[in-house]
Amino acid sequence: MAYLKLDNVFYSYYADTEDEVRAVLGVDLEIEKGEFVAIVGSNGSGKSTMAKLMNGLFLPTSGKVIVDGFDTSERKLVVEDEKSKKKRIDVLREVRRRVGIVFQNPDNQMVASIIEDDVAFGPENLGLPPSEINERVDWALECVGMREHRKGTPFRLSGGQKQRIAIAGVLALKPEVMILDESTAMLDPIGRREVMQVVEKLRKETNMTVVWITHFMEEAALADRLVIMRHGKKVMEGTPRDIFTKAKWLEEYDLDLPLAVRVANKLKEKGLEMREGILHEDELLSEIVK
Repeated sequence: MAYLKLDNVFYSYYADTEDEVRAVLGVDLEIEKGEFVAIVGSNGSGKSTMAKLMNGLFLPTSGKVIVDGFDTSERKLVVEDEKSKKKRIDVLREVRRRVGIVFQNPDNQMVASIIEDDVAFGPENLGLPPSEINERVDWALECVGMREHRKGTPFRLSGGQKQRIAIAGVLALKPEVMILDESTAMLDPIGRREVMQVVEKLRKETNMTVVWITHFMEEAALADRLVIMRHGKKVMEGTPRDIFTKAKWLEEYDLDLPLAVRVANKLKEKGLEMREGILHEDELLSEIVK
């Protein structure tokens, strides 16, 4: 069974009112543990709404969102413990412990004036002992390459550094899934590269499941699988190499090919022999200089 599953999910803003906006329309999606899935689409495609549905911030208007067996719509769950006594589990709390989300603007995610206090905020709310909180803060800051800044203030950092601190704050909760919802959209190319390198490092070292929501196709090309959204619907799904061979379809969805793919295609048109399936800049450069 998939770790994270959307089953015929619909979501509307202002549901059942005259101002209703239908944002997600019957989406089915399964994500396995350890997978890297990129969800892409133009503005208004529903991709950010899906992020909030996966994290339990939004509950589906209809359909089901299942995270590690928990149905987000149940809210509270009554189970039998080992002594056959009933106990109530807060489903949304369990979902949010498993699925962390990093948003677009890092400034909106800062809750403390000292970096280590900011990263410790989540574990403290879990009621963890101080020794474990300190270990988690150390580990999370080390993962994002920001340990030497732990006593500093986040407000003097670059955009990329701030976003790395935001990622550390989520990491300190030790989630099974990390969702990055347009987390590089406000960053310059250097900041975007910093965040991408951190996420790649985390995947290799922890096998963390990553859901990357973006409109940058160069970022999407790093994923194991792409999901293309259009007007609230899932319109295409497959590996980056499969998707990027369908350039005409992408144009219809107001999406472009990654730069490396576009350059490789132009060079082929000019008669230069290029191997098939080039997705990344390093692949393109190695092909040109061979």
